[in-house]
Amino acid sequence: MIVIDAASPTPPYEQLRAQLARQIQERSLAVGTRLPTIRRLAADLGLAVNTVGRAYRELEEAGLIETRGRAGSFVSAAGEQALEQAHRAAREYAAVISSVGIDRTEAIRIVEAALGRPATP
Repeated sequence: MIVIDAASPTPPYEQLRAQLARQIQERSLAVGTRLPTIRRLAADLGLAVNTVGRAYRELEEAGLIETRGRAGSFVSAAGEQALEQAHRAAREYAAVISSVGIDRTEAIRIVEAALGRPATP
């Protein structure tokens, strides 16, 4: 279920993109699942077609969904590959951090900075 918070400072396309990405990564949307059409989802959520289109484009650029012309948009198997690549990179990062003696808190701050998120207290 997708919920768009109109009062949120996060733009609607980003709320939609993040929620779909999370559902794909958590596998509640399985590989091969057909997504609603852009027009249908826009109508269901009360969003502009361009807003949903932007979210779909960004998901496609990230390899999480693929569009098959008139057949529609589907959850991509590449999404699982991307998740595995991220796990592999995390294991490699953890090994480097451990080998150079950086503690867990600082290692997480480094990742948050790289992701452009504020550091946790």
